Amino acid sequence: MYYILTLILAYILTLILLPIVIKFTNKYKIYDQPDSNIKTHKIPTPYLGGIAIALSFFITLLVIRFSTDFDTGTLRNLRGIYISGFILLLVGVYDDLKDMNFKMKFFWQFLAATVLIFFDMKIKFITPNYMAIFFTYLWIIGIINAVNLVDIMDGLSSGIALIACLSFFFINSPMEASYVNFAAIALGGACLGFLPYNFHHARIFMGDAGSMFIGLVLAAISLGTNYSSNNSIGVLAPIFILAIPIYDTCYIIIKRLEKGQSIFLGSKDHVALRLNISGWSIKKTVLILYLVGVLLAIAAYLITEANLKNAIIYALVVLVFAVLVGFKIGEIEVD
Repeated sequence: MYYILTLILAYILTLILLPIVIKFTNKYKIYDQPDSNIKTHKIPTPYLGGIAIALSFFITLLVIRFSTDFDTGTLRNLRGIYISGFILLLVGVYDDLKDMNFKMKFFWQFLAATVLIFFDMKIKFITPNYMAIFFTYLWIIGIINAVNLVDIMDGLSSGIALIACLSFFFINSPMEASYVNFAAIALGGACLGFLPYNFHHARIFMGDAGSMFIGLVLAAISLGTNYSSNNSIGVLAPIFILAIPIYDTCYIIIKRLEKGQSIFLGSKDHVALRLNISGWSIKKTVLILYLVGVLLAIAAYLITEANLKNAIIYALVVLVFAVLVGFKIGEIEVD
């Protein structure tokens, strides 16, 4: 019952807050200009929609938290997400308005990751502890930037985030790690409310304020569940669930390095942009990637439930598919 209320409240709050944000951005002409051949929109479009997503998430969990008998561990974890999420929300807003240097963004992302680790959200299956902490930093900062990078097309990032949230909730539900369930449903509800405004043709973008915040919360959620109770391969489940932003990030890094370009500069090597260049419409591209996201989520669930032999088979099928897709989209010519 509380999960349904969480989803509905976050959804409604986002729908209420977005028109306010749009009115504010229109008043002060805070627009994302189509001033690059990488961008897919054709007219100046308001952004900072991530503020509505984050505020809906914060308000929803505040309301639900005070009306629910949460255990001490859950409250501690949520406080960590609140603090780190608020840090990245402010950093994202500043970056949207002033264009922050990437080194400074990494610093604040490192700080936000440190907060999560301090509140005991870290990888638990790696030893010794210092290696677990190292890979936790790598995971959190990597997911933040992966979600940020995949926000390249109307509705893509918010839709993929919604699928990921529902996937983490579904896999975690039998284990009842409350902070995972409530955070996943709250963020999922906020993304669901954002989609009608963000799907093609978008009326508002989430901006870095939204994509970095969402990436942080997804990283935090992914660290709160035990995926390997049936087999050791189950630890790959979060990678499957977040495979589209992870894959896109790895793919564009490889392509930019092949061309001798800086990995921090924009290019059309994103998977979604390549599919669009090949002749797919924006809507078709995004809907197909949604479908892939759902299939990957199903694969994530299967490897957590299967025996070791079948889990390995499922993982190999996904790996082979990823490699074949990489070769196929690599044949698409981009400027």
